[in-house]
Amino acid sequence: MNHSHVDLALNRDVERLLKQYKDTTLPIVEAGDPVLRAQAEPFVGQLSKKTMTKLIEAMRKCMLEAPGVGLAAPQIGLSLAFAVVEDHTSEEYDDDPREFAEFPFHVIINPVYEPVGEKTVKFYEGCLSVPGFQAVRKRHLDIMAHWTDEEGHRHDEQLHGWPARIFQHETDHLSGELYIDKSEIRSLTSDENLDDYWSYDPVPEDAATELGFTL
Repeated sequence: MNHSHVDLALNRDVERLLKQYKDTTLPIVEAGDPVLRAQAEPFVGQLSKKTMTKLIEAMRKCMLEAPGVGLAAPQIGLSLAFAVVEDHTSEEYDDDPREFAEFPFHVIINPVYEPVGEKTVKFYEGCLSVPGFQAVRKRHLDIMAHWTDEEGHRHDEQLHGWPARIFQHETDHLSGELYIDKSEIRSLTSDENLDDYWSYDPVPEDAATELGFTL
């Protein structure tokens, strides 16, 4: 990180935010706030290393307590192009068609991706900025993901299944996109109804038939 790029006013604002929520969790911005629809600025060191380290810790805590598997900076009101991601799996999900896999904690700065192959999959997903609802969203099954970490190291990694979905979801946030923009809108359901009617079915065939959308 180049200190010459530090935005002193922004750095002060972030420090103030971190101090305000030091003993609790950062508030998550919800759909309707313009920051979620803005193109996030590329991160080039606008925050000092010390502030960025504290912010990453606070974002991880916020994500895990929500609970979620990813949190982009715009979701805490900060229009900068980075996110935190983390997901863990267990043996009970070994045969799950969503293809869960260990996705250790990462900070993904200025992430981009491109599809690998033609295959796409449709599953329910949700978003911490659209609380209480989920909808079916088509995603690439395999992607080549590119990002920089908080130490400035470049990463290029092929992701598959659920980790690929997480990366796509969080990266889309940074271009002002929410998952509902390209979801099967007739699939939209409250979390409660997803459980009551469709039992969180991994492949929502019954929901597709009853609600009138295609898989």
